[in-house]
Formats: sequence, structure tokens, C-alpha cells
Amino acid sequence: MKTSDNETLTRVGPGTPMGATMRRYWHPICTSEQLPHPDCDPLRTKLLGESFVVFRDSQGKVGVLDEYCMHRRVSLALGRVEGGGIRCLYHGWKFSIDGTILETPNHPDERFRKNLRAPSYPVHEAGGLIWTYIGPRDKEPVFQKFPFFDGPDQNRVVLRINTHANYLQLFEGGVDSSHVGILHSNRANPTWMHNTFTSAVEEDYNPGALSVPDNCPSLEVEDTDYGYHYVAKRKAGTPDAVSIRVTPVILPTCRIIPAPAFQFFVFEVPQDDEWTSTYLLCHGPKAIARADVVRIMGLDDERFWNPKTCDFHADWANHLGQDRAAMKHNWTGLSGIEQEDAILAVSMGPIVDRSLEHLVAADVAIVRLRRRLLEAVRMVEAGQEPLGNQIADLGHVKALVDTVIDSADDWRDQVKSNRESVPA
Repeated sequence: MKTSDNETLTRVGPGTPMGATMRRYWHPICTSEQLPHPDCDPLRTKLLGESFVVFRDSQGKVGVLDEYCMHRRVSLALGRVEGGGIRCLYHGWKFSIDGTILETPNHPDERFRKNLRAPSYPVHEAGGLIWTYIGPRDKEPVFQKFPFFDGPDQNRVVLRINTHANYLQLFEGGVDSSHVGILHSNRANPTWMHNTFTSAVEEDYNPGALSVPDNCPSLEVEDTDYGYHYVAKRKAGTPDAVSIRVTPVILPTCRIIPAPAFQFFVFEVPQDDEWTSTYLLCHGPKAIARADVVRIMGLDDERFWNPKTCDFHADWANHLGQDRAAMKHNWTGLSGIEQEDAILAVSMGPIVDRSLEHLVAADVAIVRLRRRLLEAVRMVEAGQEPLGNQIADLGHVKALVDTVIDSADDWRDQVKSNRESVPA
């Protein structure tokens, strides 16, 4: 990869090409759980290199405002949430969820309040997430519906993980099917240390559960109107059979990973160039315990993940938390899919230099991700809408868990709905 392309893909702040492109989509900015009740504590967070305060007012409605008070630039994250708005501590200015100035105690001029408004942003709350759009107002796209919006809350688990790595490192790891049976050996094949293969498909919430032991899948990729989807084909025991796993990639930040009975929707949302908020949603046809998902992801270890702040901690002071002694019976010396993915992304440094890579055929889905993102950037620069941002309903897009088919059959026939072109 050219260094210039790497710069384009990884820099997301205001005024950058990818930043301008990302701002043409809706993004999660926090989970609903982080704002548990009306007038709860406000949340300070970042999105695409900008700082925001998110709060739930007295009626339970959510607002997203610039973090810093428009009066004297004090952080509103220190403010009081009360009486239908958020109040700055410095001089008591109070703002509603749409930025309306409700009170200015040190300047009681009604005309002044009516002529100004705090910067605020559109909000939707759906699927256990708070979504916002921070791009040009005249370019606001349709708010897209994802499959995990449907069904009872007990059939969905929502997690946020804030990791010190660029979004693309985490996104690329998520579209790399060849690492699943290797990096995640302990989840994919619990008897690997005995040189045998035992599938873990009985764990219906385990996205690492492969059905066959082939760690060198052949990949095929097909572009779609929302991004692309790809198949990983693994040998299934006979020359006439293959096990296929299909992963959709929805621009600009989402992928869908299949588990035996659930779908994992994963959004790699940039806080800024060096920090990413991973939103992981496990969704399926039956109830699932949050503790089970947290465990399978390796987030039950308090050394790594703080469920209150959502921050993931790993640094070289303790060798990124790796237990070298445990590697006699544990492939990585780590535990859990998200823990392993996050730590390897952190190990690359905040922004990896892709000009030094040596890619192979198994990296074809990663290459396609880069190409499609760059294509979206070029579309915005040409004055067009970026890929997929006008699709109103993504309910037809699904991942396919490991499925054995005849090697002569077309894998696309198993995921026909993924190929449907959906009008705006």
C-alpha cells in the first residue's frame, strides 16, 4: 500500500478525506446503557476527532452537543442534567437536547437566547445504541435499520470497547477469516494442543466456532451496494464438499460475523485517529446472557476491560497482559476473542505502516475493504453520495455460519438476500 493511501484511510478528523467521508454516515456514539435513566450523569465522548457530551433529559430523550459550552468553553460533561436540559456549572447556562438555550442566569436577555443555539446533532436511539450524524446538515442521509433493531431486548447483548488503535486495524482483523482458527485456537478448536480437532459449535454464541480444521481457507469476494461480502471456503473432508462461511461488510465501519445460533454485528467507530470504540452486538432468535458473551470475548478479566468506562487496557509495561507460562496449554497466553483481537491491534502501534506489509491470497478481503473505503472517499470528493449511505433498511444482510455445500455449487445461492439491491 502506498503511504499516501494509508494516510487517507486512517486519518478521520475534520478536514481529512476519510473524515469527510465518515461524516456522511450515521454512527453509534455510545450505548443506551451508558445513559441508564432520565437526568443521569452526562457522558463525555469523542467521534471522528471531535468532542461531544451526550445526555438523557428529564423526559428520557437523548441529546448530543459539542462538549464545550458556547459561552466560555467549559466542558458540559461537568454539568448538571436537570429540568429538561444540561446546565453548565460555570455560569448556569442551560441547553435542551436540540441546543436551544433555556436559561442564561448571568445575562437574562430573552432576545439573546432566541438568537443563538448551541451546536447539536441529530439523534436516533435504536438497537441498544445512541446514533448521531455530525456531517453537513444538507447532506444528512436516511437513518438505516439493522436486523438487531428487531426482537426483544433479552435476545440482544450490546458491548462497547474503547481500544488504543486506529479503527482500520480492528476492522481489518474482523474481515480476516484465516486468523480465526489460529489466533482464536482456544475458542475455535479447544483440543488443538493434542493435535486433534474438536469443533466448538455447541457454543451457539461463539463466533470462533469453526466446523472443520482447515486454517488455509480460499476466499472469494463480491461487491454489493452496501460494501461487499466474502466467503471463506474450507476443506470439508471430501473433494466434493466445502465448508463455507460468509461475512458481509457494511461501509463504513460494520461487519457481521456468524455464530452457530447468533449474528455478531461489530462496528469499529473511530473516536479519533488513534482510538476506536468497538460496538459489539450479539443478536439472535432466543435469549442470551450478557455474562456468556462477555466471557467468550475475554472481557470478564478486569485487567483488560472496565465495563463502566468501556475502556480496554493493555500496554507493554506488563507485556500487554500476556501470560507466557500459560502458553503451554493456551495458544496465545490470552483469553477470549475480543481480548485477543484488541491486544494484537494494540501491539501494532496506534497507526500501522501498511507500506511494510507482505500480503498473501488470504488477505483478499482486507484488500477489498481498503479499496471500497477509498472508493467511498473518491465518491464524496466527486460530489456524490458515498457507498451505501442511502440504503434505508439493511434487514436483508446476514452472515452465514459454517455450512457444508457441494464444491461445485455457487456459495452466493446460500446468501441470495445479501445481493439484493435496495432502493433508497
